[in-house]
Amino acid sequence: MNQNAFKDHFSAIAGAYAAARPEYPDALFEQIARHVPADAQVWEPGCGSGQATRGLAAHFAHVHASDPSARQVEQHWARDAALRGEGRVSLAIEPGERTELGPASVQLVAVAQALHWFERERFFAECERVLAPGGVLAVWAYGDFLAPEGMSEAMAGFHAQIDGYWQRENAEVRAGYAEYEWPFAALPTAPLWLEAEWGLGRFLGYLNSLSATERCKAATGEDPVAINRPTLSRAWGMAEDVRTIQWPMHLHLRRKSGD
Repeated sequence: MNQNAFKDHFSAIAGAYAAARPEYPDALFEQIARHVPADAQVWEPGCGSGQATRGLAAHFAHVHASDPSARQVEQHWARDAALRGEGRVSLAIEPGERTELGPASVQLVAVAQALHWFERERFFAECERVLAPGGVLAVWAYGDFLAPEGMSEAMAGFHAQIDGYWQRENAEVRAGYAEYEWPFAALPTAPLWLEAEWGLGRFLGYLNSLSATERCKAATGEDPVAINRPTLSRAWGMAEDVRTIQWPMHLHLRRKSGD
């Protein structure tokens, strides 16, 4: 396989992704921080537009955030400061399986909602290279959200239209990466939930940011969000009504040997 190729499912919707994806809870980064010192150097491959970078930069000394998609990096919230060499974030256009960072140069590798797109054998080998002895690999993902109260029936029509356009990797997310063969020794984790308080517009924007939505549009020429919007809007209520959206999260923490 061409090592410069990658499964690019989000460049075409980079703006929608940046605007619509939820922020991660403080409890996630607090769990990681129990095992990683505050002065840690961090590599965040597959950073996208920076939903996880913000929490990592708030808890650790420096984050090298990288993504193979130039469009995603252009949408990153830290881009302007990084170009000026300011702040706690540097940005790079790099594949998830390779980085410019030196051997044993980071104390944390953090991957948010992206590992399923990586070539894991190559990525885990790169983790072995860049992680200092005793360093931590933190990987997390969230699957399908729970339908807000009273919206299960309305969501069924939307799901029926896009469900055939999910890829194998999306099923791995829903399973919480349960079948992956991991390097390093496991660290304890506690259950986590991702929550967002959204109005209808932000919710529909999230549905537009799903990779299956984009593939459905490309394959059929039809917009599943637009088609189902009347039904979803009626079930939602007033457009300005705020609903709680919840996703179950899966966190994996692994520590490299300190030898």
